[in-house]
Amino acid sequence: MDRSLDAAAFLQIWQHFDVDDNGYIDGKQLDGFFRHMLDTFGMKTEETTKEMTEDGIRGLRDRFMSAFDTAADRRLQIQELAIVMLPEEENFLLLFRRETPLDNSVEFMRIWRSYDSDSSGYISATELKVSLQGFLQDLFLQHRKSITPEKLEVYTDAMMKMFDKNRDGRLDLNDLARILALKENFLLKFKMEACSQEDRKRDFEKIFAHYDISETGELEGPEVDGFVKDMMELVKPSISGTDLDQFRKALMGHCDINGDGKIQKNELALCLGLKLS
Repeated sequence: MDRSLDAAAFLQIWQHFDVDDNGYIDGKQLDGFFRHMLDTFGMKTEETTKEMTEDGIRGLRDRFMSAFDTAADRRLQIQELAIVMLPEEENFLLLFRRETPLDNSVEFMRIWRSYDSDSSGYISATELKVSLQGFLQDLFLQHRKSITPEKLEVYTDAMMKMFDKNRDGRLDLNDLARILALKENFLLKFKMEACSQEDRKRDFEKIFAHYDISETGELEGPEVDGFVKDMMELVKPSISGTDLDQFRKALMGHCDINGDGKIQKNELALCLGLKLS
């Protein structure tokens, strides 16, 4: 198996075949899944290449299910496949991402600021140990999902073990981004330089509304953070908490014309060279 397959890629493929999002695939969905995995992720061998016929794929599916269909229900759940196809860390990531998706970067940054209590750019050892269970509990509650104390304990231990790679007792912004499932950078939908002035105004309205979660006509706190994070990641995919804070300070210095600690809609438009009518 090609171990370069990670949780994000696996989940994207899974969602293509699990079209009704019920957490399992069966029948022809399974055949298509196995064919795709063999063909795309380097899982072909001389033996499996011979099995790429319809009958061969069905045979491979049946052998796989006899070994890993733990529920014996003639279908495979995402957990059953993930255990086999992903390393332990990515398997945990997959299940965690599936249960706790985030809608936007504002939500992500609100979580980050809440637990990086000293604004050091890290969730430190003390912050991590004291608040990790609370962080996970909050995340599940935010998505109206229940979690047993036993499962919460499992997730807490797993996060401590798997994501503090250098054992320094802290997580940085990128660590948290790997743990949480965040939808594609919203700004990737727009190509401001290729648009007319009217198109740019229309896109600006969509962009501002996306980050103005509070619908106040101004960006503040995690709303500014989320906008900054997405802007930075357009040119630098991997950013640190320190990087973000420095760029945030520069943006506020440039755009916060009235000095109230917020970015008004007209202030941001002016910074981007737009005149709103």
